[in-house]
Amino acid sequence: MSNLQFDRHRRLRMTSALRDLVRETAVTKDDLIYPVFAVEGYDTKNEVPSMPGVYQYSLDLLKEEIDDVVERGIKAILLFGVPAHKDEVGSNAYAENGIVQRAIRELKIRHPELTIIADTCLCQFTDHGHCGIIEEGHILNDRSLDLLTKTAVSQAEAGADVIAPSNMMDGFVTAIRHGLDEAGFVNVPLMSYAVKYASAFYGPFRDAAHSSPSFGDRRTYQMDPANREEALREAASDNREGADFLIVKPALSYLDVVRDVRAEFNRPVVAYNVSGEYAMIKAAAAQGWLDEKETVMEKLTSMKRAGADVIVTYFAKDAARWIDEG
Repeated sequence: MSNLQFDRHRRLRMTSALRDLVRETAVTKDDLIYPVFAVEGYDTKNEVPSMPGVYQYSLDLLKEEIDDVVERGIKAILLFGVPAHKDEVGSNAYAENGIVQRAIRELKIRHPELTIIADTCLCQFTDHGHCGIIEEGHILNDRSLDLLTKTAVSQAEAGADVIAPSNMMDGFVTAIRHGLDEAGFVNVPLMSYAVKYASAFYGPFRDAAHSSPSFGDRRTYQMDPANREEALREAASDNREGADFLIVKPALSYLDVVRDVRAEFNRPVVAYNVSGEYAMIKAAAAQGWLDEKETVMEKLTSMKRAGADVIVTYFAKDAARWIDEG
């Protein structure tokens, strides 16, 4: 055996201190964005049935939830709104006193240092559950851009720090960027859902946001999961049109795309660890089939290793605690 020549890689794994010393990738609390759901009403806290530990909060209780988020050291939230009233054009998405606009104003007073990212879409607010205007069963791309821009401007007026358009209409980045600039919000960045697949992993989110389409599906505007090169075309358009961040959604099944976008574009890349990915781990952990902490941190680390600068995850509060525990 003494004549064998081989590399001894294990030398750098022999102690915990050595492993820490040579670790290439680390998830920190600064990497995390926590999604939250605001609903109308008072003293309301509804657990999402398919997402244990995730709730819809009325504004009075949302403030307490965000107190806890900030205390844990999380510096950014992604805000979704669930309105009491829906109509065919999603008018509550851009109403001055809409649920999202009120939530932004109240949270900014309470936590001015918190970065509030406003999801900008119509699906939670339309009675048909699609992300744009419908005519004869078709989603009208260009007419939808006007309402999406109106929504983004109203969110910026309420005090949103970042606008995150998730609708996947063609041209949504340039339309919203021009709208924000014309309204005087030239310094409000866009976190574009640049690469958003028509994924089976969104099911639990639709429970949380009450946003399931009443007919058909979203495959005419969300991407085919089989396509990789198309993702780069989508991201290139958004990059050219003025996006400041590029989101890849979902994350776990699309780490190759996260890596591609990271390599191609000099923009912060956001991996969205979606609701189905969350629900699977929660279900397996509840059965004792997985160690939740170890699995979650391995998963988040894989997203950072693939090239994500930022991670949107429902595990953000838990991850922050685990990071503090070392």
